Amino acid sequence: MKKTVILARSFARAAKDPLRRLEDAGIMVEIKKNLDPENEIVVSDLIGDAEGVLVGMDRVGEVVLSRCPNLKVVSKHGVGVDNIDLKAAQKYGVVVANAPGTNSVSVAEMAFTLILTLARQLPYFFEQVKKKDWGATRFGLELEGKIIGIVGFGRIGKTVGQFANAFGMKVLFFDPFISTDVSSYQKVTLEQLFREADFITLHAPLSDETREMVNDKLLALMKKEAYLVNTARGELINEDALYRSLKENRIAGAALDVFTHEPPFESPLFSLPNVIATPHISSHTREANLKMGNIAAENIIRVFAGQEPLYRVV
Repeated sequence: MKKTVILARSFARAAKDPLRRLEDAGIMVEIKKNLDPENEIVVSDLIGDAEGVLVGMDRVGEVVLSRCPNLKVVSKHGVGVDNIDLKAAQKYGVVVANAPGTNSVSVAEMAFTLILTLARQLPYFFEQVKKKDWGATRFGLELEGKIIGIVGFGRIGKTVGQFANAFGMKVLFFDPFISTDVSSYQKVTLEQLFREADFITLHAPLSDETREMVNDKLLALMKKEAYLVNTARGELINEDALYRSLKENRIAGAALDVFTHEPPFESPLFSLPNVIATPHISSHTREANLKMGNIAAENIIRVFAGQEPLYRVV
């Protein structure tokens, strides 16, 4: 009987169907808690002699693959595979698969929720009411007529664009893989997007090209009244540069669901009143969890059966 270790913390949380899918396929499942997902020694010790592993943000690289010779498949409980060394996986003959499209709506809805939260300054008003202060001393913003800049125009970015259209916003997007305007959305350079947008939301994958793409130079282009939202990957932003911009009120605020190091409890960003932080929950809806879990499980089942996974990366 082949064994799979589950490290993804949110696997089968909303419903047990994905777990039953693995068990019904005759796969031995071990669910293990990983308290140090970036430590490959810890990850490899948890995987042990298993043939499959289902990961969240757990790092799988040369160290893990060399220490786990039985490993045949790494299934990502999600879309981004930046925590998996794809070249090393190819070297060791390990299949890597993911679950694209399963959390697109959930992440897009979260991004837009954060945009609305920033626009209406809801955390401030929550605190005022808790203090029994009923006198509103601030004004929020209407989204109608504002410019939204979407960095990365894949499934999630396009869905955010649809929401923005419904609110009467002008949509600019930057995506090097799209060569022309899309429908009513205008393709612009990254610099133009940062100069013109009132709200900027990040939906780009993490790569060598996008790592810390949001730096001092780009942040300096933003309007003083503009806001930045990140529900993609924390590493897209140089957090020191963002801290300086927010601390000096060179931009209005930021809403961050992801950080370079998680949990980010020591981050100086938490000390700023113009920062909203959530604990990497953009994909945490019942619907996304079920879809993601079923596909991640099915990828493993198919590889164990000698078949192609639903969504092979390498």
